[in-house]
Amino acid sequence: MISLHRTNPTNENFKLLVKQLDTDLAIRDGDDHPFYDQFNKIDSIKYVVVAFDEQKRAVGCGAIKQFETGTMEVKRMFVPLEERGKGIAKEILLELETWARELGNKKCILETGIKQPEAISLYKKNGYRFMDNYGQYAGVENSVCFEKILSNHKITPYKSTGLAAD
Repeated sequence: MISLHRTNPTNENFKLLVKQLDTDLAIRDGDDHPFYDQFNKIDSIKYVVVAFDEQKRAVGCGAIKQFETGTMEVKRMFVPLEERGKGIAKEILLELETWARELGNKKCILETGIKQPEAISLYKKNGYRFMDNYGQYAGVENSVCFEKILSNHKITPYKSTGLAAD
């Protein structure tokens, strides 16, 4: 069973997972990596979710940051290769969407790369729709942007588990 913990970008587990993510992206993006990397710094992020397995090992992460009024941008989604296929990314994404709604947002947007087919599949399966590339990604051929209008269904308030990861 996976447990999700809301935290911030100073969380050590989050930083370790982001380091793995950046290593993976540097390989996938090749010469384009410096361009994308400049937009993926964690210092502008406030809201982070880290997933833990039953052994209390960090097995995935994701974050949201305010893009504009009413819109959150999903950032830094990552599950290590050995943990994929277990539904962890979906759980993280749903928690980020819930948090975005709790903060008064109506929509989530995100950018991913055409060299990340797993990410594209995840977002399509979870109700994200293609949109024109936005902001710094406008006109970038290797970028794919998505959006999702957040439903107004009842929100269950987040309850901390009391673990140090909170």
